[in-house]
Amino acid sequence: MTDKAGLEGVVAARTHLSLVDGERGLLVYRGYLAGELVRSRTFEEVAHLLWHGALPSHQQLEKTRLYLAEHRSLPVTVRRVLEGLDAEHDMMSVLRTAVSACRPSQEWPPTVEDAMMFTAMLPTVIAYRWALQSGRAPIEPDPELSHVANYLYMLTGKRPDPAIARALEAYMVITMEHGLNASTFAARVVTSTQSDMASALCAALGAMKGPLHGGAPLEVMVMLEQIGATEHAEPWLRRELEAGRRLMGFGHRVYKTRDPRAVALRSVVESLRTGDPWFDLAVQVEDLAIRLLEEFKPGRHLYTNVEYWAAAILGTVGIPKMLYTATFSASRCVGWTAHILEQAENNRLIRPQSVYIGPMPS
Repeated sequence: MTDKAGLEGVVAARTHLSLVDGERGLLVYRGYLAGELVRSRTFEEVAHLLWHGALPSHQQLEKTRLYLAEHRSLPVTVRRVLEGLDAEHDMMSVLRTAVSACRPSQEWPPTVEDAMMFTAMLPTVIAYRWALQSGRAPIEPDPELSHVANYLYMLTGKRPDPAIARALEAYMVITMEHGLNASTFAARVVTSTQSDMASALCAALGAMKGPLHGGAPLEVMVMLEQIGATEHAEPWLRRELEAGRRLMGFGHRVYKTRDPRAVALRSVVESLRTGDPWFDLAVQVEDLAIRLLEEFKPGRHLYTNVEYWAAAILGTVGIPKMLYTATFSASRCVGWTAHILEQAENNRLIRPQSVYIGPMPS
């Protein structure tokens, strides 16, 4: 047996879903560069690709759109659960509880229909609960809107500007899937026991809730707010590096070159940008930080990761900070469910070994 802390470098699954190549800075979804999909495809198209293995025909895309739209409305039981939860429950705990309250198929193996149902439902849960916490009446989904535009509509009550919806869609496509990360691994472990999809998603949501996995964009937002303006960027960054503190949104455990997700999001942001000061600040801070990191930590190859541009986009489109990780989960639900389906297709119980380091009986 090989003892690998954190299972780093250990292969635990074979997958057709995505390739994460940290050395070359590649992210591939089922044979397509994820960055190209961000620029040319919708959320619904890429979700269909991950669930079915191919981009949809026009007829297949319409079927996916209709199914997602039809399953946005929450069952009465889920609404009652959301209305009965104390205000102290954070949104990730709310999502976990709502998933448990659903009545998906309990049959084995799990189905694509269950995957689509949960994907359709999560944005509504977030918006419904947020409205209750804000003292407003929840807004019902609009079946005429796309998946992402409808999410913004339910959060704000206004049909979103197409450019704003496109920016959020780019974020939700590029964060849809990312290999065997902690939450995806948790989902596959639960699925390997032949448990149902809801249980596997609850495990994934529990892992995503941890600040080392899903909480980084919020820390980036705090950093950008503290910098405040482009003229303050370099002195602020230098102070942090001289004090030995990390710059949030830079460096990645897997990527040793530029994070392709960050590159794709910046490209989308620049194509949509119309002099927005928040985007201007994000661009300048990124360029300065990369230069200063090479100065202070030469040879470490610390570049912008996806959380950096995620924060810039989520802040600009108006997603409240408390909903960042939940919004991440709403996009990653596609990847989770695709992995659940793949695990079930060729299942073997995931059962690693541990190394005992305790005392022996005398």
